[in-house]
Amino acid sequence: MMEHSRVFKMSFAGVYPHYIYKAEKKGKTKEEVDAIIFWLTGYDKTSLKKQIEDRVDFETFFAEAPAMHPNTNKIKGLICGYRVEEIENKLMQQIRYLDKLIDELARGKKMKSILRE
Repeated sequence: MMEHSRVFKMSFAGVYPHYIYKAEKKGKTKEEVDAIIFWLTGYDKTSLKKQIEDRVDFETFFAEAPAMHPNTNKIKGLICGYRVEEIENKLMQQIRYLDKLIDELARGKKMKSILRE
């Protein structure tokens, strides 16, 4: 599989604007991106803002996540050519879960279904 450590050391704050751009390009909002991040990780507005200001890397971002959502196992499908449910490295899987959810938002899926309700 791909070289993980490079991705793990990427700054979450550096990638976050790309998530927002991808969503906004498709008529979605920063609030929807944040709602997905809150749902997935348990961060709230204040704690997410701090992670971004501290420019933490993805490894730290997920390690310090207050609570990964219990329904993450319902996130399935392809992202970057890999089935998210089959990714063995837990951190890489968490990063790809986030990618997948942002992707679904940009593709116009309803928040209810993105948040696996």
